[in-house]
Amino acid sequence: MKYTCALFDLDGVLVDTAKYHYLAWKELADRLDIPFSEQDNERLKGVSRMASLDILLELGGLEDRYTAEEKESLAGEKNERYVAYIRRMDASELLDGAVELLDALRKKGVKIALGSASKNAPMILERTGISALFDVIVDGNSVSKAKPDPEVFQVGADKLGEAYGACAVFEDSQAGLEAAKAAGMFAIGIGEAVNLTAADIVCRNLQEINLNQYF
Repeated sequence: MKYTCALFDLDGVLVDTAKYHYLAWKELADRLDIPFSEQDNERLKGVSRMASLDILLELGGLEDRYTAEEKESLAGEKNERYVAYIRRMDASELLDGAVELLDALRKKGVKIALGSASKNAPMILERTGISALFDVIVDGNSVSKAKPDPEVFQVGADKLGEAYGACAVFEDSQAGLEAAKAAGMFAIGIGEAVNLTAADIVCRNLQEINLNQYF
Protein backbone atom coordinates (compact mmCIF):
# COMPACT_ATOMS: atom_id res chain seq x y z
CA MET A 1 0.00 0.00 0.00
CA LYS A 2 1.11 3.55 -0.74
CA TYR A 3 0.55 6.05 2.07
CA THR A 4 -0.53 9.63 1.37
CA CYS A 5 0.26 11.13 4.76
CA ALA A 6 3.40 11.01 6.91
CA LEU A 7 3.38 11.88 10.60
CA PHE A 8 6.64 12.43 12.45
CA ASP A 9 7.64 12.35 16.05
CA LEU A 10 10.30 15.00 16.71
CA ASP A 11 12.69 14.05 19.49
CA GLY A 12 15.01 11.29 18.35
CA VAL A 13 13.47 11.04 14.88
CA LEU A 14 14.18 14.38 13.20
CA VAL A 15 16.38 16.12 15.76
CA ASP A 16 18.96 14.93 18.24
CA THR A 17 17.21 16.13 21.40
CA ALA A 18 16.90 12.75 23.10
CA LYS A 19 20.32 13.29 24.68
CA TYR A 20 19.14 16.55 26.25
CA HIS A 21 16.05 14.91 27.73
CA TYR A 22 18.29 12.26 29.24
CA LEU A 23 20.74 14.80 30.67
CA ALA A 24 17.93 16.88 32.19
CA TRP A 25 16.22 13.85 33.76
CA LYS A 26 19.60 12.53 34.94
CA GLU A 27 20.38 15.81 36.70
CA LEU A 28 17.02 15.70 38.48
CA ALA A 29 17.47 12.01 39.34
CA ASP A 30 20.92 12.70 40.80
CA ARG A 31 19.51 15.48 42.96
CA LEU A 32 16.83 13.11 44.26
CA ASP A 33 19.36 10.25 44.73
CA ILE A 34 17.56 8.07 42.17
CA PRO A 35 19.70 5.69 40.07
CA PHE A 36 18.95 6.52 36.42
CA SER A 37 20.66 5.02 33.37
CA GLU A 38 20.35 5.47 29.62
CA GLN A 39 18.45 2.17 29.55
CA ASP A 40 15.99 3.56 32.11
CA ASN A 41 15.61 6.57 29.84
CA GLU A 42 14.24 4.31 27.07
CA ARG A 43 11.02 4.03 29.11
CA LEU A 44 10.59 7.81 28.99
CA LYS A 45 10.83 8.20 25.21
CA GLY A 46 7.59 9.41 23.65
CA VAL A 47 5.97 9.76 27.08
CA SER A 48 4.59 13.02 28.51
CA ARG A 49 6.58 15.02 31.04
CA MET A 50 4.37 14.13 34.02
CA ALA A 51 4.19 10.45 33.06
CA SER A 52 7.99 10.46 32.70
CA LEU A 53 8.33 11.94 36.17
CA ASP A 54 6.10 9.19 37.56
CA ILE A 55 8.39 6.58 36.00
CA LEU A 56 11.47 8.31 37.43
CA LEU A 57 9.99 8.47 40.93
CA GLU A 58 8.94 4.83 40.65
CA LEU A 59 12.54 3.89 39.86
CA GLY A 60 13.56 5.51 43.13
CA GLY A 61 10.68 4.08 45.15
CA LEU A 62 9.40 7.64 45.65
CA GLU A 63 6.10 7.40 43.78
CA ASP A 64 4.08 8.23 46.93
CA ARG A 65 6.51 10.79 48.35
CA TYR A 66 5.33 13.96 46.63
CA THR A 67 2.07 15.89 46.37
CA ALA A 68 0.64 16.82 42.97
CA GLU A 69 1.92 20.36 43.47
CA GLU A 70 5.42 19.16 44.34
CA LYS A 71 5.46 16.90 41.29
CA GLU A 72 4.52 19.84 39.07
CA SER A 73 7.49 21.69 40.54
CA LEU A 74 9.85 18.76 39.88
CA ALA A 75 8.62 18.45 36.29
CA GLY A 76 9.11 22.19 35.86
CA GLU A 77 12.66 21.91 37.19
CA LYS A 78 13.45 19.21 34.63
CA ASN A 79 11.93 21.30 31.84
CA GLU A 80 14.00 24.35 32.78
CA ARG A 81 17.15 22.24 32.53
CA TYR A 82 16.02 20.84 29.16
CA VAL A 83 15.07 24.24 27.71
CA ALA A 84 18.47 25.62 28.69
CA TYR A 85 20.00 22.94 26.45
CA ILE A 86 17.69 23.35 23.45
CA ARG A 87 17.99 27.13 23.40
CA ARG A 88 21.49 26.53 22.05
CA MET A 89 20.33 24.21 19.25
CA ASP A 90 20.72 24.92 15.55
CA ALA A 91 20.30 23.09 12.24
CA SER A 92 23.46 21.06 12.89
CA GLU A 93 21.45 18.93 15.33
CA LEU A 94 19.01 17.71 12.71
CA LEU A 95 19.55 13.99 12.27
CA ASP A 96 21.13 12.75 9.06
CA GLY A 97 18.61 12.52 6.25
CA ALA A 98 15.85 14.46 8.02
CA VAL A 99 15.59 17.44 5.68
CA GLU A 100 16.17 15.29 2.61
CA LEU A 101 13.35 12.93 3.64
CA LEU A 102 10.90 15.74 4.33
CA ASP A 103 11.78 17.41 1.01
CA ALA A 104 11.35 14.12 -0.89
CA LEU A 105 7.94 13.52 0.68
CA ARG A 106 6.80 17.03 -0.25
CA LYS A 107 7.93 16.50 -3.85
CA LYS A 108 5.80 13.34 -3.95
CA GLY A 109 2.78 15.32 -2.78
CA VAL A 110 2.64 13.50 0.57
CA LYS A 111 1.03 15.52 3.37
CA ILE A 112 3.29 15.94 6.39
CA ALA A 113 2.39 16.48 10.05
CA LEU A 114 4.37 16.68 13.25
CA GLY A 115 2.97 14.54 16.06
CA SER A 116 5.06 15.23 19.14
CA ALA A 117 4.39 14.98 22.88
CA SER A 118 6.84 17.84 23.43
CA LYS A 119 5.52 21.23 24.52
CA ASN A 120 8.86 22.63 23.38
CA ALA A 121 8.39 21.48 19.79
CA PRO A 122 7.78 25.01 18.36
CA MET A 123 11.09 26.23 19.83
CA ILE A 124 12.98 23.23 18.45
CA LEU A 125 11.45 23.62 14.98
CA GLU A 126 12.34 27.31 14.97
CA ARG A 127 15.89 26.75 16.18
CA THR A 128 16.54 24.06 13.54
CA GLY A 129 14.72 25.90 10.74
CA ILE A 130 12.30 23.15 9.64
CA SER A 131 8.90 24.58 10.62
CA ALA A 132 7.97 25.33 7.01
CA LEU A 133 8.38 21.69 5.97
CA PHE A 134 5.22 20.65 7.84
CA ASP A 135 1.64 21.12 6.69
CA VAL A 136 0.36 20.70 10.25
CA ILE A 137 2.05 20.82 13.65
CA VAL A 138 0.49 18.97 16.58
CA ASP A 139 2.42 19.02 19.85
CA GLY A 140 2.00 18.75 23.60
CA ASN A 141 0.36 22.17 23.71
CA SER A 142 -2.55 21.07 21.53
CA VAL A 143 -3.43 17.59 22.83
CA SER A 144 -4.36 16.36 26.29
CA LYS A 145 -3.53 12.65 26.07
CA ALA A 146 0.00 11.30 25.99
CA LYS A 147 1.31 8.46 23.86
CA PRO A 148 0.58 5.53 23.74
CA ASP A 149 -2.84 7.17 23.37
CA PRO A 150 -3.27 7.82 19.63
CA GLU A 151 -4.71 11.34 20.03
CA VAL A 152 -1.68 13.26 18.74
CA PHE A 153 -1.61 11.28 15.48
CA GLN A 154 -5.37 11.25 15.06
CA VAL A 155 -5.50 15.04 15.43
CA GLY A 156 -2.73 15.39 12.84
CA ALA A 157 -4.56 13.19 10.33
CA ASP A 158 -7.85 14.94 11.02
CA LYS A 159 -6.30 18.36 10.40
CA LEU A 160 -4.89 17.10 7.11
CA GLY A 161 -8.21 15.51 6.13
CA GLU A 162 -6.59 12.08 5.77
CA ALA A 163 -7.97 8.67 6.72
CA TYR A 164 -5.99 7.03 9.50
CA GLY A 165 -5.28 3.99 7.35
CA ALA A 166 -3.60 6.23 4.75
CA CYS A 167 -1.05 7.47 7.28
CA ALA A 168 2.47 6.28 8.11
CA VAL A 169 4.10 7.29 11.37
CA PHE A 170 7.85 7.71 12.00
CA GLU A 171 8.69 7.03 15.65
CA ASP A 172 11.69 6.15 17.80
CA SER A 173 9.75 5.09 20.91
CA GLN A 174 7.68 2.06 21.81
CA ALA A 175 4.94 4.32 23.22
CA GLY A 176 4.77 6.28 19.98
CA LEU A 177 4.61 3.13 17.86
CA GLU A 178 1.83 1.77 20.05
CA ALA A 179 -0.02 5.06 19.55
CA ALA A 180 0.35 4.74 15.77
CA LYS A 181 -0.97 1.18 15.79
CA ALA A 182 -3.86 2.17 18.07
CA ALA A 183 -4.83 4.77 15.46
CA GLY A 184 -4.74 2.16 12.68
CA MET A 185 -1.67 3.68 11.07
CA PHE A 186 1.48 2.12 9.58
CA ALA A 187 4.25 2.29 12.18
CA ILE A 188 7.85 2.89 11.07
CA GLY A 189 10.36 2.49 13.89
CA ILE A 190 13.58 4.48 13.80
CA GLY A 191 16.36 2.95 15.89
CA GLU A 192 17.17 -0.48 17.27
CA ALA A 193 14.59 -3.21 16.62
CA VAL A 194 15.00 -4.65 20.12
CA ASN A 195 13.47 -1.46 21.58
CA LEU A 196 10.76 -1.07 18.91
CA THR A 197 8.75 -4.28 18.93
CA ALA A 198 5.47 -2.53 18.07
CA ALA A 199 6.78 -1.33 14.69
CA ASP A 200 5.60 -2.69 11.35
CA ILE A 201 9.11 -2.09 10.03
CA VAL A 202 12.29 -0.81 11.69
CA CYS A 203 15.07 1.24 10.08
CA ARG A 204 18.21 2.20 11.94
CA ASN A 205 17.98 5.77 10.63
CA LEU A 206 16.01 7.94 8.22
CA GLN A 207 18.45 7.30 5.39
CA GLU A 208 17.43 3.64 5.28
CA ILE A 209 13.78 4.44 4.39
CA ASN A 210 12.75 3.27 0.91
CA LEU A 211 10.22 5.98 0.13
CA ASN A 212 9.11 4.46 -3.16
CA GLN A 213 8.03 1.31 -1.32
CA TYR A 214 5.63 3.09 1.02
CA PHE A 215 4.73 6.47 -0.54
